[in-house]
Amino acid sequence: MISTLLVANRGEIACRIFRTCRALGIATVAVYSDADADALHVREADTAVRLPGAAPADTYLRGDLVVRAALATGADAVHPGYGFLSENAGFARAVQDAGLVWVGPPVKAIELMASKTRAKELMAAAGVPLLAPVDPERATADDLPLLLKAAAGGGGRGMRIVRELADLPAELTAAAAEATAAFGDGEVFAEPYVERGRHVEVQVMADGLGGVWALGTRDCSLQRRHQKVVEEAPAPGLDDGLRTRLHDAAVAAARAVGYRGAGTVEFLLAADGRPYFLEMNTRLQVEHPVTEAVFGLDLVALQLRIAEGEPLPTTARPEPQGHAVEARLYAEDPARDWQPQTGALHTLEMPDEPGLRLDTGYTGGDTIGVHYDPMLAKVIAHAPTRGEAVRLLARALERARIHGPVTNRDLLVRSLRHPDFRAARLDTGFYDRHLDALTPAPDEADHRTAALAAALADAATRHHGPGPVRLGAWRNISSQPRTKRYRAEPDGTEHEAAYRTTRTGPVPETGERVVAAGPDRVTLETGGVTHHFDIAVHGDKAYVDTATGSYTFTALPRFTDPTDRTVPGSLLAPMPGTVVRIADGLGAGATVEAGQPLIWLEAMKMEHRILAPASGTLTALHAAPGLQVEVGALLAVVQDVQEEPKQ
Repeated sequence: MISTLLVANRGEIACRIFRTCRALGIATVAVYSDADADALHVREADTAVRLPGAAPADTYLRGDLVVRAALATGADAVHPGYGFLSENAGFARAVQDAGLVWVGPPVKAIELMASKTRAKELMAAAGVPLLAPVDPERATADDLPLLLKAAAGGGGRGMRIVRELADLPAELTAAAAEATAAFGDGEVFAEPYVERGRHVEVQVMADGLGGVWALGTRDCSLQRRHQKVVEEAPAPGLDDGLRTRLHDAAVAAARAVGYRGAGTVEFLLAADGRPYFLEMNTRLQVEHPVTEAVFGLDLVALQLRIAEGEPLPTTARPEPQGHAVEARLYAEDPARDWQPQTGALHTLEMPDEPGLRLDTGYTGGDTIGVHYDPMLAKVIAHAPTRGEAVRLLARALERARIHGPVTNRDLLVRSLRHPDFRAARLDTGFYDRHLDALTPAPDEADHRTAALAAALADAATRHHGPGPVRLGAWRNISSQPRTKRYRAEPDGTEHEAAYRTTRTGPVPETGERVVAAGPDRVTLETGGVTHHFDIAVHGDKAYVDTATGSYTFTALPRFTDPTDRTVPGSLLAPMPGTVVRIADGLGAGATVEAGQPLIWLEAMKMEHRILAPASGTLTALHAAPGLQVEVGALLAVVQDVQEEPKQ
């Protein structure tokens, strides 16, 4: 039996595996990079081993260092989590060669499924429906649109949609380069791109002794950049015949490779209802909690049991109960091309209600860095019906207190409440169609009132200290209105809060009645309706939480610094990262077109294009491949062709 388990991963999945280990009486070992020295998974483990460096290639992708750490700490088993080395057959073999238990599928199964091209050949032989592959060298206009995919990896890396034949060579080159950087393998293949298809998958669990469970379906169609955002189980709207067909195909896929442990067989469901095999992930999936909730299982506990050589608990799988929905909370700005965000995470608190679960690798006080995926947490809701689960999850996210970098929280809430989602009209083009509606311009009146609450809380702190404030205690210093200016984040709009101080308390210039005003809570009455505002201040940032929304403001000085200006046409780094590429032939004096990609930045496992803001002349270029930049760094300057160059 396993007594000490090393988790060859980080963040949320490491913490989640440790939770099961504690319940089973198994000691835990974490590995960590220098960037993760103070991370939650390190704090939660019984023992931790440093992997020198920060980049994944130097740390979490170094299988030799991980195996050495396991041996040095007396671990007798290794769990790979997901991502990094979780589907690396060489690493699995090295773990077993070192005499350690591998909590994963057989090496041969990983090898057979590691290449999507080989996997499709196996599935065709097993009778699993497939999309016919397309030879990129022989593709014609009739084959469009095409989807290019990295053969050796997932997570959206190396994926490209090609709609114009002329774009195919460049997209093949870009996809191969990204695949090489992410997985060390530049093989790319092409298949037809199914418009408005659904991403439906089946969780399988096999014990290596002939037992295979198909643990229902999941729908993972809401995606951005080919990466999942919202997942649910069971997949809604499937008839019994289609569910049976998917279950049977998944079991056939597992049996075809002699599978053992947890795995996921992914399908693309066309608009006409026909399913096509996409790939088999030979690991635990990020979205496994929705299956756990519906079936009442601990999939990690089952993985450990099977790794110890035990069979599945019974010959029949448990029966599903209710519906579960999971939302991935990312530190990113959906309205700005999903740009990842970094910085101090001051607060991360979710409501503690029946049916809710939080899986995270962060707590308040942690820092979100640039080296890894921007996912902060997964929030899962389980209820008797889909409608109840969706409602519970949306409200939990709305009530959450998240103070720090910009997140996709508001997008998640609006997604869950969107008519198409509520009606289960799901497909992978959901965000392509609805992103503008899901990221509307901020409501100016709501922001103004929230800014007023922040200003009143600030005044209460300065006038009366940290304790509660009685309205009659306000000093009548002046009859002139007092003002405080704020910039709303991330949209940048400015708001001025104005109020007068009287013997009975502050009186806003905008007509609200102040019921109570303290350093951390303000209550305002507007039109006979009372609203509460909870305020937390960190540095120059004020975070305002209400019953239906949250706001972040930066306090501004009374007067603007005239030297705080940027040359028109400046291209600034939107995030910390590394310049990985610049456009061919780009240099000072080059003519560029509005919207033309000029510079590619890599940050938090994603590539981001820096586009020309207008047509004109590139008058300065400060970026070069390999250059590491901080947020706001000047990368280049593009000036209108009619303008005189500015020095």
